[in-house]
Amino acid sequence: MSDPYAHRATLHQRAVDGFGTVRVLDLDPEADAPVVHSWVREERAAFWGMNGHTVRQVAEVYAHLATLDTHHAHLVVKDGTPAALLQTYEPAADRVGDCYLVLPGDIGVHLLLAPAGPDGARPGWSAALLGVVAGYVLGTLDRTRVVVDPDVRNERAIARFLRQGFTPGETVVLPEIDLPDVHLPEKRAQLAFLERAVAFPG
Repeated sequence: MSDPYAHRATLHQRAVDGFGTVRVLDLDPEADAPVVHSWVREERAAFWGMNGHTVRQVAEVYAHLATLDTHHAHLVVKDGTPAALLQTYEPAADRVGDCYLVLPGDIGVHLLLAPAGPDGARPGWSAALLGVVAGYVLGTLDRTRVVVDPDVRNERAIARFLRQGFTPGETVVLPEIDLPDVHLPEKRAQLAFLERAVAFPG
């Protein structure tokens, strides 16, 4: 089967033993809206705040994001199949920057994994994808620390980050944002951090 994403520029690529080749691409708000919508409409993605969105609304969210210099959206694909939605951002330009001391070299990350395929969950796949993401932000983008801010109720995501080597930080309350283009309700979040020296020792 041909790779429908073969024509897109690759920002980062890694061959993962036992899984395949993973590529990080810029998200195309229009072309990728249907697949992203199919993920964010699921109950497991409730913390992304787009459960009730239409495909058009999802496209509009990411079209707005594409106008920002401080926030970026990416599609992660494995052997031509969408595997995750990745968002990176400058913490100092985000509401999380009001809740902790932002250091030079910090980068924020939001990650939504694709649902399990017809063959079911693949043990180790989440860790492999997180490893690729860490390689992208800490290696290709040359950052020194990753910060994540999952909702405190999202226990699975928090556990996944801690297994990957993240160190838990404070529990904070992210302030509500209500702008014409975006509305984010107040969120109680668990901060966690991954140092480059921890992710890639030596």
